Amino acid sequence: MHILKLAAFALPLTLVAACGAVDSTPAPLTEKQSALLTKELNGKVAGASINCISDYNANNIIRVSDNILLYRVSSRLVYRNNLRSTCSGLARDNDIIVSEQFGGQKCRGDIIRLMDRISGMTGGVCSLGQFTPYRAEKTAN
Repeated sequence: MHILKLAAFALPLTLVAACGAVDSTPAPLTEKQSALLTKELNGKVAGASINCISDYNANNIIRVSDNILLYRVSSRLVYRNNLRSTCSGLARDNDIIVSEQFGGQKCRGDIIRLMDRISGMTGGVCSLGQFTPYRAEKTAN
């Protein structure tokens, strides 16, 4: 009986170990993705990363790749979010982004899910990273 208990405990651990490590290294940006990122951040300077942004500022979402989102507040301010891991299918821009958050802010660690527009089935699930503000430099008049 003791051997059966040991086998019941060891089997799940063996299966998890057999899965191997998940590669969370983001794929390099394509030429089109690099061009989009450059266009949106051109002329802007990165500031210190922050953990949260107001939902009010998070309405205009630009999907750059499966691991980079941009939140455009205005022509002068864009927040870049490097997701904590790759979110398969995010760059295709076919699915609706559904946020799971608390309160009126989007914060590092909040979960976003991709939902198919037609079937309603859930696709990729990801976690937001820190938000890096990119601001246009003020010009002297």
